[in-house]
Amino acid sequence: MSENQTPGAAPGAKKTAPRRADLPSTDAAAASAAVANYDDAEPAFEWMAEDAGSASGASALEEEIHIKTDMDGDGPREPMRPARSLHPRLASDPATTTAGSDSDSGSDAGGDGTGREPSAVFNEPLPTSLLQIRPPQEEIDARSAERDSAAAARPVLPRVVQVLLAVLYPVVLLVAAIRLVTTPLFLWAEYHRPGFPADSFGFTTDDRMTYGSYAMDYLVNLAGPRFLGDLVNPGGKPLFAAGEVSHMADVKSVISMAFIVGAVLAVGMVIAIVYLLRRSSGGVRRGLFAGSLATLVLVIALGVLAFLGWDTFFTEFHQIFFKQGTWTFYLDDTLIRLFPGQFWMDAGMVIGAVVLVVSSLTLAMTWPTRNRRDASSRSSRAGRRAAATAA
Repeated sequence: MSENQTPGAAPGAKKTAPRRADLPSTDAAAASAAVANYDDAEPAFEWMAEDAGSASGASALEEEIHIKTDMDGDGPREPMRPARSLHPRLASDPATTTAGSDSDSGSDAGGDGTGREPSAVFNEPLPTSLLQIRPPQEEIDARSAERDSAAAARPVLPRVVQVLLAVLYPVVLLVAAIRLVTTPLFLWAEYHRPGFPADSFGFTTDDRMTYGSYAMDYLVNLAGPRFLGDLVNPGGKPLFAAGEVSHMADVKSVISMAFIVGAVLAVGMVIAIVYLLRRSSGGVRRGLFAGSLATLVLVIALGVLAFLGWDTFFTEFHQIFFKQGTWTFYLDDTLIRLFPGQFWMDAGMVIGAVVLVVSSLTLAMTWPTRNRRDASSRSSRAGRRAAATAA
């Protein structure tokens, strides 16, 4: 029977530690000594034993690391290095060296108070460990300020389109009003309205309506000057003189150019409105509001000038678009008999009234009330958040 085998046990049986409960209670000191002797004799607990050579235990453990053979039998691999030499920074780290030297000096330096040197274990940082490092507060504040500024900033292009819409609105509205008075309907209403001056040279209302319709049609059709030049009166004489035909040709050029420009600008307005509806909440309302306000100011100013001196206003208008001497005629010329001064005054009043009414309605419908501003702000913020999220 060996020295570590319990008396009465069969040879080869597993050794069990004596328990205090199995010993007499009167011999507690003997029981404690037996348990201690058993622990010291057990090889499995040798690593827990305190000895004076614990400081050199790590070095001995490093020396025990041997050459690992290849699992496939290809031959020996490179010798495995101790834990201290796995990383260059660990071997030269002053903190690690100091910790080791401090632990060698005695149990006061530390660790667990047993006097043993803490094992030097190399912990490689994870690839995402830097994500847990919080940047300085100044950098965080600067980035937050940049994000807030980018969210609050309004794009430049929608604002430019708003200004463009405000500029195009008065021109398109004015051209549309001019087109309204160059129709046979306005001509009929003018000739049949009470108080319109009669022709002192013999044209009846039916004659005026017939000959005047030819003149109106010429302004909007694609015919040449012969459309008016070949017309004759009941006596067989030309209805319009050469100077009158030439002036009507000039008027047709101005009117045609105005209509073409108005059509192009109207298409531009539609494109601007569609763009603002998609890119700028409330942009159409702001653009039309500014345009209608500018139109009201313009038409009121022109109306005041025309009211203070219609003859001067009419003369200055013709001097802008026509050459001097090409637009003055005698009272018995056909153009004066068909379109006297009262006709042009009424036409100017109708144009001004149409522009005034339409621009006023537009101004009222686009007035920046509180509800409209709040709705526009909410939509703008939602759009910017959606754009930022998508980006």
